[in-house]
Amino acid sequence: MRTILYLFLSFSILLASASCTGGKKEAIAEEETPAVPDTGYTGIKQYKSGIYTVSEVTFKNGVRDGLMKTFYQGGQVRYTFWYENGLRQDSARWYFLEGQLFRTTPYKNDTVDGIQKQYYRTGKLRAEIGFSKGMRIPFIREYTADGRLMGSYPEIVVSINDRYAAEGLYRVNFALSDNGEKVTFYRGDFTDGRFDTTIVKALRTTKGKAAIDLRKGQGQGLSSLSVIAEILTPLGNKYLTSKKIELPYNDLK
Repeated sequence: MRTILYLFLSFSILLASASCTGGKKEAIAEEETPAVPDTGYTGIKQYKSGIYTVSEVTFKNGVRDGLMKTFYQGGQVRYTFWYENGLRQDSARWYFLEGQLFRTTPYKNDTVDGIQKQYYRTGKLRAEIGFSKGMRIPFIREYTADGRLMGSYPEIVVSINDRYAAEGLYRVNFALSDNGEKVTFYRGDFTDGRFDTTIVKALRTTKGKAAIDLRKGQGQGLSSLSVIAEILTPLGNKYLTSKKIELPYNDLK
């Protein structure tokens, strides 16, 4: 009887020891296997307004990654963006209600950068507009519905009211060569070729006209003055042009 009991206890100890050893190996194996935490939803989510699907967004681990679509009420695609790790990349696309491509806008790391293109419903190119690091550059080409390149944009016209000798005032007036009124003038120049609205200063523009008053001061003044005109074209785009004015006095401020 004692012999049987002794054999049973010895077998139990060996079995327990084997179980513990196997468990330890399993734990080590799990620790050595790299784990990728699922930090959020992966797949396509639909967003609705009432009975209508407004958009579809592709996610990876809770971050936008892949195609995003928005829709007209009838279900037609309105526009699309392509996301990579939460940032817009490649070209965003806008569509007419009937399905034809209306506009493509290039993105780099969530910022508009490159040539935006617009199209007529016929598929013909309507306009090409330049962007750099999220800001407009002067480059623009517009086309008629039959494919002809538009040109002859207005220029900035400058006139001077020189009252420096009598009043110490030098007024610079601005207008457009075609007397157009759909314009805003800005004091300043392009920054590395870009229209940076955080640097230039919008002038009060009334009926297509603006002015800058410079006054006689003490010490060294300005040698020149630069302005930018932002002109609304017949196609509804904005044409940018600039002009530099040399000043005759060295103490104007």
